[in-house]
Amino acid sequence: MSTQKEKVASTQSRKAVVATVVGNVLEWFDFTVYSFFSVIIAKVFFPTGDELTSYLMALATFGVGFFMRPLGGLVIGSYSDRKGRKAALSLTILLMAMGTFIIAITPGYAQIGLFAPVLIVLARLLQGFSAGGETGSATAFLTEHAPPGRKAFYASWLQSSIGLAVVLGSGTGAMVSSWLTVEELESWGWRIPFLIGCLIAPVGFYIRHRIEEPPIVRTQPAVKSPLREVLNNHMRGATTVFLLVVLWTVVTYAVLFYIPGYASRVLGLPSQIGFIAGTVGGTVIVIATPIVGYLADRYGFRPWLIGSAAGIFTVIYPMFLLINQFPGLASLVVFQVVLGLLISGYVGPILAAFSELLPSHVLSTGLSIAYNVAVTVFGGFATFTITWLIAVSGSPLAPAFYIMFAAAVSFVGAVLYQGRDHVGRQNWEGAY
Repeated sequence: MSTQKEKVASTQSRKAVVATVVGNVLEWFDFTVYSFFSVIIAKVFFPTGDELTSYLMALATFGVGFFMRPLGGLVIGSYSDRKGRKAALSLTILLMAMGTFIIAITPGYAQIGLFAPVLIVLARLLQGFSAGGETGSATAFLTEHAPPGRKAFYASWLQSSIGLAVVLGSGTGAMVSSWLTVEELESWGWRIPFLIGCLIAPVGFYIRHRIEEPPIVRTQPAVKSPLREVLNNHMRGATTVFLLVVLWTVVTYAVLFYIPGYASRVLGLPSQIGFIAGTVGGTVIVIATPIVGYLADRYGFRPWLIGSAAGIFTVIYPMFLLINQFPGLASLVVFQVVLGLLISGYVGPILAAFSELLPSHVLSTGLSIAYNVAVTVFGGFATFTITWLIAVSGSPLAPAFYIMFAAAVSFVGAVLYQGRDHVGRQNWEGAY
């Protein structure tokens, strides 16, 4: 009987990974393609007569969605802790699909004037609200479904799915920009990735709607006010989560999403090269992150967090120096591989570490709030900030200093981390 129960539990755990990955890919695919096509979106929806101003407005619109993330994290996170992970994850994928559909079909400024940028801003706000509830609910769902001693491995697939979204977004961008002329791309071709995102949504919703709740959610009593519980009893854990998220969010947006645009605008390379390099970086993260998660379950979360934060701080300036002194596909691939491995080392154990800082009955709420505040402050406007820093300073190396700042902040968080750590999986069987 116990063997049969273990087989059922294992099957449910695998289904949980698939459901989370499919939905999270859609969430991040939509964010990715907006970032990758921001140069064209600036021309279509924000024509100002000045290229830099239009580009900054497009990046600012990308950032406004992050203002909604704390609210989405609070509302959907509390909903997840009270009503279950399944309901919350089904809701987030529907909201993200609605925002993506609006972007895909909205006519440009030349057709409907000011209504065009207004609709894009509304779509980004809707997407931001959705994304605000995704990470907390998905993290709680995966870690609660994970078998004993395998939290980091299971949770690492959430970050791996972000890498997959980058691969799909970069690959789609590379194909579209290769197949179409510049005029076709700017006229209608840029809409293709957003329409593809809309097609993914029904599949993700179907899969998420059919999964089962984690056993602990089905048995634990609901908390009347998860937010009050976090504020009164778990602020230390939430603060540590906040500090750890800073580097995670900055490298995601300033390295994975920003580099294709940086390659074309700053380095003067063809857009295809930036997309190819982005695909390489995403592929590294897809492959390396679960491996790091597996190793972190065996040897501990904290060494990976501390070592990777220190590594990113150390190499980021030389990497930006490399691609500026030797601009081209080869240097960008080296950049993406080195940073991809270090990012994987940092994010592989991070979600499992979060789950040990906050108890299950408030995990989604506490994580959603801390995560989304950090993302809003440091990640959402990362591309805008570093573009502005480059313009003000005149230095194409300005992004490196912003990332170094984030690495220093999260290094402190990693040092302060006091969750249960592992010295070998055999010592932690049943500990979860």
